[in-house]
Amino acid sequence: MKLLWRVFYRLYRIVSSIRYWGQRRFTRPGLALAAAFIIAGMMGPDTENTAAYQGFSLLLGLLLVAIAFTGSFRARFSAERLLPRFGTVGAPLYYTVRLRNLSARPQPGLTLMDSLADTRPSFEDWLAVRVADERQSRSFRFSDRRRVNPFKLATLKEAEVPTLPPNQDVGVQVELRPLRRGILRFAGVALGRPDPLGLFRAFSRTALPQTTLILPKRYLLPPIALPGSMKYQQGGVALASSVGQSDEFIALRDYRHGDPPRHIHWRSWAKTGKPVVKEFEDEFFVRHALVLDTFVDHPCSEAFEEAISIAASFACSVRTQESLLDLLFVGPQSYAFTAGRGLAHADQMLEVLASVRACADQPFEKLEHLVINHVRRVSGCICVLVGWDEPRRKFVEKLQALGVPLLVLIVTPPGKAPGLQAFPMREEDRFYVLETGQVEQGLAKLK
Repeated sequence: MKLLWRVFYRLYRIVSSIRYWGQRRFTRPGLALAAAFIIAGMMGPDTENTAAYQGFSLLLGLLLVAIAFTGSFRARFSAERLLPRFGTVGAPLYYTVRLRNLSARPQPGLTLMDSLADTRPSFEDWLAVRVADERQSRSFRFSDRRRVNPFKLATLKEAEVPTLPPNQDVGVQVELRPLRRGILRFAGVALGRPDPLGLFRAFSRTALPQTTLILPKRYLLPPIALPGSMKYQQGGVALASSVGQSDEFIALRDYRHGDPPRHIHWRSWAKTGKPVVKEFEDEFFVRHALVLDTFVDHPCSEAFEEAISIAASFACSVRTQESLLDLLFVGPQSYAFTAGRGLAHADQMLEVLASVRACADQPFEKLEHLVINHVRRVSGCICVLVGWDEPRRKFVEKLQALGVPLLVLIVTPPGKAPGLQAFPMREEDRFYVLETGQVEQGLAKLK
């Protein structure tokens, strides 16, 4: 069976290569002509009932002439891509490519085509998606996979280049639309010159590797009161994300019976001849845990991507609230990342979320263990769950038993909203079910 999948994978790569080559080599009129040529070729054998064979011959002649007159394009040029540091899924990203004509002749009528690195998956990644699709179809479960190619990271538009004078620079604006989060890698820049008929292109290429980070899509959240209230944090903000104690302090004082030996300030003791300890500032402030559920069966699940977008939306709210936010999730290992009140910026948390991957080879209990060990430090908990089943139900019940105020957001495919009527809810808890495709409308109802 695996050998058969490898055959299908090889066919996938061949077809995708031909498609990529055709879309870049042919202009839009050329693509229309090529499509008409294929249709005429399919109808041509029936010479008695159609005259398609005549159109086939004409179209073939036009294509051959266009390819023959394209010739070679040997213009020399240099390029510099001015990329922003970040982009966002679904939002157009505009950047400038500066071109310099290194030849002695002006170059008119060119088209700039930027190139991404090969985004086609490895056989293992491709097979994981196909097996997940097969599993869903056999179980008659609704597939929430994106309609677009799950391996396509972005779309790039062609850009018309003004006439390039000899040994001069020209700036060209390029529009890119990111489709998926993560690192976006560029390979090179190509200048295309069409044939006299405007059907087929010749290229002059230059390598220009570069990367930018695509952040998750974010939604505008209404003003909401997050669960929980101010809570005592030993050592204040400076120690809020530390394990154990830190060397930061606000003052020195004489030693008192019972002070931990690790707080002793040895230099001051040496100067004064009596023990001196560091005094830490104790504060009360709000601290929330943002729990992200990464346990999904399908590696390209739309519900999982929406869950990450929801988490990113809450991460951005830290900028305007005097609180800390702890992002908790499980990947290859358990992760806890803290932002807010000067410890880290929301942009850093968005960078973390841009790289989160689905976790299908570990039990959900690993996330439960991470959160249960962390909740004693937080005022409330925001849980973004991908679905609702028995392990997730028990997880929420354990948080309730610990007395943690909850805001639970359950992301599901359309028409698969779980019934929560029988689930015991406390007055301080809030539960919302968000269907993929209507997440923005659902978030607008948060209170």
